Amino acid sequence: MKAYKVTVNGNVYEITLEVIDKADIKAAPAQTAAPAAAPAPAAAPAAAAQAAGATTVSAPMPGNILKVNVANGQAVKKGDVLMILEAMKMENEIMSPVDGTIASVNVNSGATVESGAVLCSIN
Repeated sequence: MKAYKVTVNGNVYEITLEVIDKADIKAAPAQTAAPAAAPAPAAAPAAAAQAAGATTVSAPMPGNILKVNVANGQAVKKGDVLMILEAMKMENEIMSPVDGTIASVNVNSGATVESGAVLCSIN
């Protein structure tokens, strides 16, 4: 077992990983193959949006969009609240990571989003 510290969005987590022999992995190939295939399609839309040169703002967790505070073409500054995401009965402010202009808003109030979904893009 190895212990690591991981920082995610400014939060530090301590995790422990177990080292597995290759023989253990070959003994159960059906169990490891199915979960590995699921995340791949979710990453494709975010990669396509970033290729356009815009900064994308993604949902940090699954939830419901309560309020959208921006519109296409609106100027924003770093730290401005773009929208409110409700998750686990808590309202989370989604803030602009950069100064710029809103290129696209991809969600509406009342929408349900998954973790990693592109909420808007900023030029």
